[in-house]
Amino acid sequence: MNILDKIIERKKQEIKDSKSKTSVAQLKDSEFFGRKTFSLKETLASKSGIIAEFKRQSPSKGIINNQISTLEVASAYEKFGASGISILTDKDFFGGSFDDILSVRNHINIPILRKDFMVDEYQFYEAKSIGADVILLIAACLSPTQVQEFTELSHKLGLEVLLEIHTEEELQHINKSIDFVGINNRNLKDFKVDLQHSVNLKNQLPENILSIAESGIYNEDDFKYLKEKGFNGFLMGEYFMKNKNPGNKFSEFVSNVKI
Repeated sequence: MNILDKIIERKKQEIKDSKSKTSVAQLKDSEFFGRKTFSLKETLASKSGIIAEFKRQSPSKGIINNQISTLEVASAYEKFGASGISILTDKDFFGGSFDDILSVRNHINIPILRKDFMVDEYQFYEAKSIGADVILLIAACLSPTQVQEFTELSHKLGLEVLLEIHTEEELQHINKSIDFVGINNRNLKDFKVDLQHSVNLKNQLPENILSIAESGIYNEDDFKYLKEKGFNGFLMGEYFMKNKNPGNKFSEFVSNVKI
């Protein structure tokens, strides 16, 4: 069993537990469920194009940075021009929680991506209830039919959809309703990074779809290379989070690549 399979197995149990404690009706009564969401489509074009991530740890890297608050990091990301904030909400493998989104929602005015492993309708109501604006769908753990159904539900709830792919086979998961296609430079099953593979996949995307380069962007040259190849946005976290002050590192990066 690879790491993705282990995560999904645990996620299904986590969802089962959550459903037993909190109903969809209760989620709909939450503070943020009725709020008007921010659009990542708009901020990608008007700001840096970077979706800056808050991530404490990962299965491949272990602890990255668990000494700094979500609000401090997210506020700095917004101040220095992030188009959006990606926040991990998976607890067991990434050290995240719903509180990481809840703690910043009233303090920042750019879109928040709930980054998690979405495999059940219930999670989309959760995302809306905690103040997310965008959700991630990972093709590697969903069927094309599930992607279509989850996209429709997301839009019904006012959430934009980022579909993540890594292989040519996963191109079939793309549908006309998807807001963005993210191409993960890092293989989720073995964690190897290959930027050229991502560029090759991007060249096979449908015309006029917004493309996001995800993960494995380790330096300014990587960023410039992917930007030159036509990516519309960039999901970056580890590069900033491994620094003692992620906000300052983000500011420095934006300045150096002259966005």
